[in-house]
Amino acid sequence: MSARRLVVVLCIAILTMACGRQEALDMQAIQQTPKTFVGSQTCKTCHLEHYDSWKMTLHSRMLIPTKDNPQAFMAEMNAEKIRADLEKIQERLKIPAGEVYIPTAEEVHYVIGTQWKQRYLVEKDGVYYIAPVQYNLATRRWVNYHEDNWDERDWLVRCGGCHATGVDLEKRTFSEPSIGCEACHGPGSRHTALPRTAVFEKRETIVHPAKLTAGVSVQICGSCHTRGNAKHPDYKDAGWPVGYTPGMVLEPIYETSYEKADMRRLYPDFSSRSHHQQYIDWLQSQHREQGVTCTSCHAVHRLGMAPTRFQTKEAGSSQCLSCHTMVNNNRAHSIHSFANCLGCHMPRIASTAEPNDMRSHTFHARPPMETLENPDLPNSCQICHYHKNEEVSEMQRKYEILTQLPKPQGEMIPAVSKDTLK
Repeated sequence: MSARRLVVVLCIAILTMACGRQEALDMQAIQQTPKTFVGSQTCKTCHLEHYDSWKMTLHSRMLIPTKDNPQAFMAEMNAEKIRADLEKIQERLKIPAGEVYIPTAEEVHYVIGTQWKQRYLVEKDGVYYIAPVQYNLATRRWVNYHEDNWDERDWLVRCGGCHATGVDLEKRTFSEPSIGCEACHGPGSRHTALPRTAVFEKRETIVHPAKLTAGVSVQICGSCHTRGNAKHPDYKDAGWPVGYTPGMVLEPIYETSYEKADMRRLYPDFSSRSHHQQYIDWLQSQHREQGVTCTSCHAVHRLGMAPTRFQTKEAGSSQCLSCHTMVNNNRAHSIHSFANCLGCHMPRIASTAEPNDMRSHTFHARPPMETLENPDLPNSCQICHYHKNEEVSEMQRKYEILTQLPKPQGEMIPAVSKDTLK
């Protein structure tokens, strides 16, 4: 028997063993079973490269169990140091600094966040609460967090749906800490139950955001990168869209701070003062009108280290210039010729840990005149340290001088030539 014929015979034998002799599966029965969460560890058995790239993202580190990861603390839980920092901001506290509850590291079940700030989940009577102290990474200082009523704020109801995957408020459980694969792709039990040979059936059992319409796909990001309250009759205190699964639309089940006109969280022009409201900003942007969505700029998971900590596909203003290649040198662009798009179009006017440490996502450049018209509105110029203390009226005067278009040069050309009049 030739080598080629032997290979063919072996292939047929292997296929027969793999397909022909296995017990037939009832595809319809599997597809009718309840959808449940199986966890990212299950997903990685088939999608290892995607799993590895997801592990590089902040999503995978949103909620870290301290029992398995004692190194997850970004600062030492030193009560003396924490209380000393709180004493410095006593005027902001609603109770004396000496009365603020400070957990020990052993009391912390999970840490939340690793980039801007870190908060700490503790358990009391079977309920998780966020401890009333927070560590801000940029300034390396401890600050307060609902120090007067922290143990009245049920974390699972208020926040859990965007910090963990597969939250069940009735059972008071979640399937996986952090934002796992199924947070964006939906529950995977049917998908994993089907064999790999059931190619077409498997495709129908999982959500692929890239195959949804853009308006629905972007709401997967928007379900957490927004702020508001659930419309669920039993969980109106929930700060996340209870009942949402990828592929749904948000409006019927969730009311955003934009819709509620919650001006504690918004500036007078309805752009965001607070963090995790990027979706609210984007809804008001020209990007939305032109079809530019979150994944146009941000890579959800990609192999290798992301170019920036914000998971944009390019670093800094290079991301903007990958589309905006025809930027002119007139008006405001003639002032700043160093191509720092972010400084003006994405000023740091929202806050997460420290004041103005988050960029706006309306992509609207804010000239000084907007602050002159409404003092409660920030402008792009004063976000810069160089202009931080400059008078707004003086900045506007300079802006008007520097952004004048030059007068046309040359002869006047009649709109209609003499030959045409004949």
